[in-house]
Amino acid sequence: MTDIAWIDLALASARPKALGALLRYFRDLDTAEEAFQEACLRAIRTWPEKGPPRDPTAWLIFVGRNSGIDAVRKRSKLQALPDEDVISDTEDAESDIAERLDDSNYRDDILRLLFICCHSDLPATQQIALALRIVSGLSVQQIARAFLVSESAMEQRITRAKARVAKAGVPFETPSPEERAERLSIVSTMIYLIFNEGYSQADPKHEAAAFSDEAIRLGRLMLHIFPAEPELMGLLALMLLQISRRPARFSAEGEIVLLEDQNRSLWNQPFINEALALLDKALRHRQPGPYQLQAAIAAIHSRAKRADDTDWVEIDLLYRALERVQPSPVVTLNRAVAVSKLHGPKDALDLIDTLGEKLGGYFYYHGLRGGLLQQLGLTCQAREAFDRAIALAHSAAEAAHIRRQIDKMQEEPTQPIAN
Repeated sequence: MTDIAWIDLALASARPKALGALLRYFRDLDTAEEAFQEACLRAIRTWPEKGPPRDPTAWLIFVGRNSGIDAVRKRSKLQALPDEDVISDTEDAESDIAERLDDSNYRDDILRLLFICCHSDLPATQQIALALRIVSGLSVQQIARAFLVSESAMEQRITRAKARVAKAGVPFETPSPEERAERLSIVSTMIYLIFNEGYSQADPKHEAAAFSDEAIRLGRLMLHIFPAEPELMGLLALMLLQISRRPARFSAEGEIVLLEDQNRSLWNQPFINEALALLDKALRHRQPGPYQLQAAIAAIHSRAKRADDTDWVEIDLLYRALERVQPSPVVTLNRAVAVSKLHGPKDALDLIDTLGEKLGGYFYYHGLRGGLLQQLGLTCQAREAFDRAIALAHSAAEAAHIRRQIDKMQEEPTQPIAN
């Protein structure tokens, strides 16, 4: 590995911890980010010549803090930062910071950094964009391409998000155990949003497709600093199980391949094995949460060698448990698939017809409803549901999948559903 390649990897790995610590020092996101960027520039200039420091993260925190202080001083017309040789000679200070990382609540530094990015004042798209820019270090250009907007529009979106966060005044004190648990839940949701933004992409070369890998990296980071949190284990297991199916989810032409039709030999078995081990460890804590239950459902699919081997009884029970833990019309919609496998399309249709008011603008509701109506031979009603699904499709692949269902249908007279 070249010097530059190693340095890029080291800087990316250190970014969340170093930036989180600098945010705690300066209590200002822009100042912390500028300080970290200056530290990275100094690392690129000095590490190839002098060699890497013993602890790159501690080095970046120390140099970034001094750089940030210098910037504040310049704005106040005070003295400048010491010479480069003095700053780069961080032998004692670097060791001191490295020894104090655990004692200075660095876990809460990273949690705070992520928590800021998923502040409740921000819409989901701004949360994802801010996290990818601040925590992951993706360029504005990369994020803009992924969201199919101009670079200037994305720059404005991120700037507005930072301004709203600054105005909201996120507390910097160490959170209580209750507050930490709440923040972990919010951060987990944001990480899963990033994952799904990438997972939905049919084209592996699309910029957003890499978001899933970044979400898994963030999930690993969170589990590393909070190793006893079963819901973080469940979240990482869920993402690994879902991403293991990525090679089989779309055809070579970019068409959606349903789970029951996928070539299971293409699934990534190492990811599945890692996820199953994580899930087993999480469930031993006997604190079942939404991510653990969703991962358990995905695990049943992953253990089935063929679609016909799927344990739909167990999946139905898990969805019922998920409805109790996290009631949601989408959870009930997903359970309807298990109900259709166990009791037929009529029972499943009766279940989801109660969700029409809440899920009327949801693509998957109309897609599933159309499929159930099609199985019952109610062709005209199925066609209406499919047409609505096409209108709500988020991608060309989704719309094409529904059109194929319409093409397969035979013209049949509409029959009313008995009450």
